[in-house]
Amino acid sequence: MGELLAVLSGKGGTGKTSVCAALACALAEDGKKVLCIDCDVGLRNLDIALGLSAYEALSFQDVCTGGYTLEEALPHPVFGTLRFLTAPISCTAADVDGGSFQKLLHQARQSFDYVFLDAPAGIEAGFSLAARFADRILLVTGPDPAAVRDAARAGQVLETMGKTSVRLIVNRITRKIGSRLHTTVDDIMDTAGLPLIGVVPEDPQVTLAAARGRPLITSSRKGAAAACRRIACRLQGIPQPIPRRGF
Repeated sequence: MGELLAVLSGKGGTGKTSVCAALACALAEDGKKVLCIDCDVGLRNLDIALGLSAYEALSFQDVCTGGYTLEEALPHPVFGTLRFLTAPISCTAADVDGGSFQKLLHQARQSFDYVFLDAPAGIEAGFSLAARFADRILLVTGPDPAAVRDAARAGQVLETMGKTSVRLIVNRITRKIGSRLHTTVDDIMDTAGLPLIGVVPEDPQVTLAAARGRPLITSSRKGAAAACRRIACRLQGIPQPIPRRGF
């Protein structure tokens, strides 16, 4: 039985989608069967981070409504065990039928080791859609005060939903930002009120890989790519140190 992971953020600009794509690719690189579902209805861009923008993909709504099967989800041209469903553009998150979506996820559990739900930023309908059915939640924040405060708020909302397996990823960190803000990763954890599963440094390769139409994981073995590989190991229960120095 596969695991459902919702990747969320309290605000935009945290790099949530890039982290989601990198984790999915890292797990596929390890031979895991992975399905990525873009839940950001209306503002979908997970395909770009996965290096799939040049391909036509079915939406999860196409499968939910019965017109297509899960087996027809777009296969990744590089990672053979990774498949992708994009978000629909002809409806809103509030229009998605929860029962049909739950049925899709139940089917996905039977075929994949990991199912990633990339939710829109914020705590609106798309956030709830992804979080509702997730086994584990990865909450991505940047180091700036607004992002951390919004992550704390998102954590509170998840708590009211009964979600207990929530882990924090601090993304886009640099020494300069840390020194100017007079903050540390531990400070961010304390403010957000959540346990940490990983830190990811600011890395120009993230933008360059997307511009070239390539997944980050195939473009680099350092920086953000290496950090996401370590987080992917932790998701599998493989211990990895979490570096806090340099921030």
